[in-house]
Amino acid sequence: MKDTIMTHENLDIAKTHLGRLIGFDTTSALPNRAIIDHMADYFAGLGAHITILPDETGDKANLIARFGPEGKPGLVLSGHTDVVPAGGANWTTPPFEMDERDGRLYGRGSCDMKGFAACVMAAAPGFSSATLERPLYLCFSYDEEVGCLGAPAIARHLAALDVPPMLAIIGEPSEMKLITGQKGKIAMRAHVRGTAGHSSFAPSHVNALEYAARIIAMIQDRGRTYVEHGPFDPDFTVPHATMLATTIEGGIATNVTPDRCSFTFELRSIDESRARPDLDTLLSEVEAQFLPEMRAISDEAGIEWEEVFAYPAMGDATRTPGFEALRHILPEWGGKVSFGSEGGVFEVIGGVPSVIIGPGSIKQAHKADEFIEISQLDACLYFLDQVTEFAINR
Repeated sequence: MKDTIMTHENLDIAKTHLGRLIGFDTTSALPNRAIIDHMADYFAGLGAHITILPDETGDKANLIARFGPEGKPGLVLSGHTDVVPAGGANWTTPPFEMDERDGRLYGRGSCDMKGFAACVMAAAPGFSSATLERPLYLCFSYDEEVGCLGAPAIARHLAALDVPPMLAIIGEPSEMKLITGQKGKIAMRAHVRGTAGHSSFAPSHVNALEYAARIIAMIQDRGRTYVEHGPFDPDFTVPHATMLATTIEGGIATNVTPDRCSFTFELRSIDESRARPDLDTLLSEVEAQFLPEMRAISDEAGIEWEEVFAYPAMGDATRTPGFEALRHILPEWGGKVSFGSEGGVFEVIGGVPSVIIGPGSIKQAHKADEFIEISQLDACLYFLDQVTEFAINR
């Protein structure tokens, strides 16, 4: 890949696209149809075959824009359109207005991951004008940030094609390095039921908040077990599985024993085959330890488990035919990542091997004054040139 800064002829076009994309507030809690329709109209105007996959409400949708012929193994260029909440208090400039300064472009989603989408849009006229021998599928989803909820519909659509794609390139921020692995995740919510009463009679009650705290301590212990005993994979940014509590709520007053407490926790796994069994073992141990003593005070006490969402890990695609075919244009290897992506969904549900290559650094994501280096957009545009050349040649 050419190492340049601000030299690609489409760089200003990519910046313009990025400014427009940032202007759509696509926080996951909101509809994304406006941005999907904007991108669909743009790609359709260049001659792409458009498929829109709406959710059951019609307020959210996935987009698949195909350039090139059907019936041949092609490539997927994949991104998500949703962003995490901005929380504007700590922003130097409005989060949904792009601001350029010091070689960076600021705005919510600039890095994660509208920068990649902007580069794909800037490259699309080249896809349109070239005589492609292989199809390029431009896939943009909804609700990745809250559990990869939109991607399964795209993956099923691709799997149903007469000739599915050979490889998916997920444009998550990787500093334009090749990422060949991603952890899976299971997000859970625990609901602890106790009994309420005046806190002066605490021994007669089941304190839901205290039992939640004891369960969280067990979750913390399991997390330490992964740190100490693995399994390990040194290619990951965090070389072992992680388990931790993330949110909690319970109690109504200082003089009332809490009868309800809910908290969320997560397991990020490097060994997909162990994730469910490990989680099930932990839940069984929790129930065996706490339910008898809780119900010795009240039959109404209990623990309920709710799966919030889950997505699979992305496996190693390096030995697949698609990877081998693209090996000559792929950038420097950057290891494996602990954050989530839709790569595992494409692989497990769609049967499409996946890698991550995208502009920007994950260190800039999910925070105030999110930005992407302009040089990263430039590098991405040069990479997309090579993707175009690959699709032109048999």
